[in-house]
Amino acid sequence: MEITVIGCGRWGSFIAWYLDEIGNNVTLYGRESSKKMQQFKQTRESDLIILPESIVLSNQLDSITNSEIIVISINSQNLSSLMKQISQLNIRNKTIVLCMKGIEISSGKRLSEIAKESVDKSNSVCVWLGPGHVQEFCNGIPNCMVIDSDDTYTKEKLVNQFSSELIRFYYGNDIIGSEIGGAAKNVIGIAAGMLDGLNLTTLKGALMSRGTKEVSKLVVAMGGNELSAYGLCHLGDYEATVFSQFSNNRKFGESYVKGESFEKLAEGYYTAQALMTLKERYKVDMPICTSVYNILYNNCEPQDEIQNLFYRSFKNELS
Repeated sequence: MEITVIGCGRWGSFIAWYLDEIGNNVTLYGRESSKKMQQFKQTRESDLIILPESIVLSNQLDSITNSEIIVISINSQNLSSLMKQISQLNIRNKTIVLCMKGIEISSGKRLSEIAKESVDKSNSVCVWLGPGHVQEFCNGIPNCMVIDSDDTYTKEKLVNQFSSELIRFYYGNDIIGSEIGGAAKNVIGIAAGMLDGLNLTTLKGALMSRGTKEVSKLVVAMGGNELSAYGLCHLGDYEATVFSQFSNNRKFGESYVKGESFEKLAEGYYTAQALMTLKERYKVDMPICTSVYNILYNNCEPQDEIQNLFYRSFKNELS
């Protein structure tokens, strides 16, 4: 298939490599001003990956008009701006695959909603979510992921054509739950890093259990299936997000409570703010995500927030 990948960061460049490796004709798009794209054009290498000559490198966004599939992997808060540019190209009968996790802060919209609103209805929109780190994939370590969409035919087509010995894909059955779960797990990842930084790693078990429960409540309130929070998009991604040395969100949380700088993208920082919008809109109690938000945005002390969680009113575990 003819595929254009938009975004030449860690995930975008890996996706381009992976889709080329399994036999597709791939173009990788990056802005002309992007230092990462400039490096790829000069050496075809990053600190993680080497791109084969078969992958076309492009600074022209209109390259997507020649592709059947458009994969997008960028900062979630930049998606609206990108989709405005794409809308000017009047694309039709394309498949847009969002390999990114987040919620738009300004609107509280899921990323697939933003994409759908920006293009003609003849285009299909899917999400590609689940656990895995580029560092591990590049070393041949396999994992399982999910492709979800309201378009059943396209979803099944992508699962069949994208699966390999390196990535086993599953069909998602709840795009609301998949997207909310995938975005919210990054906030749980930050919380896990904070526990590591405070030498409270033993609380990660409680974090995983209670975090999944509160996310499942939000999914249900938004019209999704609570079981999605227990699938690969959320709980199934916890090993890669809550424990892994490669998790940017975990490392960000740890660095934050230690007073250390962390320069890499941690999507959970933005998602924590967006979740507060959804929490109020759907009247859902989300104590863990609220505590993360209070620490990051209201300068609350992490130890105080943990104490507040411990002193909440007693309740049944599964309620």
